[in-house]
Amino acid sequence: MEIAEILKSEYGVSNRAYELVQKAEEAVRPQFAGIDQRAELNQIKVLNSFSRHRVSEAHLGLSTGYGYDDLGRDTLEKIYADVFGTDSALVRHTIVSGTHALCTTLFGLLRPGDTLVSATGAPYDTLEEIIGKRGNSNSSLKAWGIDYKEVDLRPDGHIDLEALSAVLSDKTVRVVELQRSKGYAWRPSYTLADMEPAIALIKKKRPDVYVMVDNCYGEFVETKEPTQIGADIVAGSLIKNPGGGLALTGGYLAGRADLVEQISYRLTSPGIGSEVGASLGMNRHMYQGFFMATHVVAQAMKTAVLTAKVFEQLGYDVSPSADAVRGDIIQSVKFDDPDLLCAFCRGIQRGAPIDSFVTPEPWDMPGYENQVIMAAGAFVSGSSIEISADGPIRPPYAAYMQGGLTYESGKLSVMCAAHNVMELQK
Repeated sequence: MEIAEILKSEYGVSNRAYELVQKAEEAVRPQFAGIDQRAELNQIKVLNSFSRHRVSEAHLGLSTGYGYDDLGRDTLEKIYADVFGTDSALVRHTIVSGTHALCTTLFGLLRPGDTLVSATGAPYDTLEEIIGKRGNSNSSLKAWGIDYKEVDLRPDGHIDLEALSAVLSDKTVRVVELQRSKGYAWRPSYTLADMEPAIALIKKKRPDVYVMVDNCYGEFVETKEPTQIGADIVAGSLIKNPGGGLALTGGYLAGRADLVEQISYRLTSPGIGSEVGASLGMNRHMYQGFFMATHVVAQAMKTAVLTAKVFEQLGYDVSPSADAVRGDIIQSVKFDDPDLLCAFCRGIQRGAPIDSFVTPEPWDMPGYENQVIMAAGAFVSGSSIEISADGPIRPPYAAYMQGGLTYESGKLSVMCAAHNVMELQK
């Protein structure tokens, strides 16, 4: 049977939706070529580090108990530091999420009386309770006597360097955080070129301030990482880009050795830091995932570019555009209609390898102020590098899609989503 016939009989994808996606795919071939070129360079960087550290079967084993002298764990952290261009790294399955990695970093760097500055506007929803912007937790930064300031973005969604310069005059500022990804905001995700002037400004005016980058969704999208343009520390999740779809859980941070050590005391305890932490058989997944990550990120980026082109052709506002330079793997589509948002997410779910039969519904998700609809047909629960799409049920009713372990499977999900939206347009 022809592909179009299988899609119609098994997935209900109309010929119109199939042809629309085929046309979009042909239009974005030049973008795909650039993605492949970056992936090849990043793959060589990872392989070179594996080679220099003489990775062998011995590194893939496990430790128990305290995990003293875990060769695999310690070497993997050296590899992350190599690839990210840093002095040191902390890569642990005991960091349960990207939010946990960011929280640990913030509490590790900040002290009562200090001020945290977000240079990229409002942070992602799950950081609000950590900071103390929302809720009344006696464990938030605010409850610990740490102040918070937010630098509003320019009307075009980019960093306001003038406003950032003004807030740096406050001598209590200790950490400036830049969020690379857009979260649930309708703004660009920041490329290294977008962030570099802000980092340079901070370092010139306040060299004593730590520059921290929330690197979630951004790893391997470009051929450098934020720590290679002046950031002091980056943090992220292993069930996003760097886990390659194989890491079962975990998070990382990488940066200056003194800061990584300081943060490690928050993760475990002072005096112990990174010296302990049994790997419990996770090393193999984390090594193989990091090896696969450069390729998997490229697959996710191709899926995102295709999505942008398809929904541009359908007349929707997308961010970024199909031909834009990208800062992360996320593709946003603005629907201005909750039914269309839900239809899109249900189409993404239909093309997923796991739970394709499930119909996503909006629900009250922990850490979020609004109900969220989430399509997530993943082998690893919550793995954003696998095909997924979500969005808060609030204006502008935008969907945020990311992932695709293979471009071919991602393309199927995009076709199902396009079909659903086109049916509602009738």
